[in-house]
Amino acid sequence: MHMKNLVLLGALSLLLGACSGYKYAAMPALEFQDIDYGFATQRTDGDLPLAYIDEGAGDQTIILIHGLASNAGFWRYAIPLLAEDYRVIALDLPGYGKSAKGDLPYGMAFYADQVVALMDALAIDRAVVTGHSMGGQIGLTFALNHPDRLEKLVLASPAGVEAFKPGEAKWLRNVFRIDDIVRSSEEVVRTNLNRNFYTWRDEYEWMVEERMRMAKGEEIEEFAYAVIQSVGAMLDEPTTDRLGEVTAETLIIYGANDGLIPNPFLHPGFTAKVFERAEAAMPNATLVEIPRCGHLLQIEKPQVFAGAVKAFLER
Repeated sequence: MHMKNLVLLGALSLLLGACSGYKYAAMPALEFQDIDYGFATQRTDGDLPLAYIDEGAGDQTIILIHGLASNAGFWRYAIPLLAEDYRVIALDLPGYGKSAKGDLPYGMAFYADQVVALMDALAIDRAVVTGHSMGGQIGLTFALNHPDRLEKLVLASPAGVEAFKPGEAKWLRNVFRIDDIVRSSEEVVRTNLNRNFYTWRDEYEWMVEERMRMAKGEEIEEFAYAVIQSVGAMLDEPTTDRLGEVTAETLIIYGANDGLIPNPFLHPGFTAKVFERAEAAMPNATLVEIPRCGHLLQIEKPQVFAGAVKAFLER
C-alpha cells in the first residue's frame, strides 16, 4: 500500500498492529486478553461479553468509549484523574481489546446499543458518555438513539462532525484490507501513531509494542475485520447532518494541533473550523481547545483534558 494511503486515516488507523519490524520482531505474541491496561478488567455475562475497567465512585458515572483500533487502555492516563470525583467506566467495544470478537454487526448504532447493554448490566440508569475519535461518533449516535440514558455528552477529537462526499467515502472505504492491518511494519506503526501527537514522548512506546506484539496473537484477524467494518460504519452511519438534534449538554474538546481532523488529504484546512461548525450546529455545545496538543489528547494532555471535563460537569 502506498505510504500516502497508510497515513491518510492516521486516527482512523490508530493502530494497525504489525508483525514485522526491528525492535519487537523477536518478542512473543501478546494475546488481547493479556494486554496490560494498568487497571483490572471485568467482563459482563451473556452472549456478547464486554470487557471494562471500573474505577472510582461518585454521584455521576462517566463511560469512556475508545476510538478506532484502540482499546480501553488508551484512557489509562485520564482514568485516575477523573476517578478522583466520579465513577469511571472504560469499555472495550466488541471486536476490540478483551471484548467478544467475531462476525458481528459492527456499526455505530450497534456500538451505541452495546453501551446501553453495559449500563443495564451494571444497573446504571444515566451516564456521562465520553467518546474519543470514532468513540465520539458512537457518542453522538448514543445521544440520538438513547437520549433518555444520557446525562451529558463529551466529544474528544470526535469523528462524525466532518462530512465526506460519496466519492470520498468510497475511496476511504477501500484504503484498508485485513492483510494490510496484520502485516504493517513497525515503521508504519510509528508513523501513524506519531501523527496523533503534537510531541511524541518515549513514555508512549507501549503503544508501539502493543500493536507489534498483538499482531502475532490468535485474534488479530478478527480484530482487523472489526477495524475495517468500523471504518465502513462510520461512513455509512453519518451524524454530521444530525448534530442539531443532539440537545444534551455537550463538551467538544480537541487538540489545536490535531493532524488528522480534518482529513489532511481530502479536506486540508484548520482543525478549529471543523469543531467550530459542530459547536454552532449543536444547541447546547461548549467548545474547548487544548494548545500544543494532537489527536490523542487524553494521552498527550490528560490533566488538561480531565480538568476540562470536570469543569464541564461541575458547572
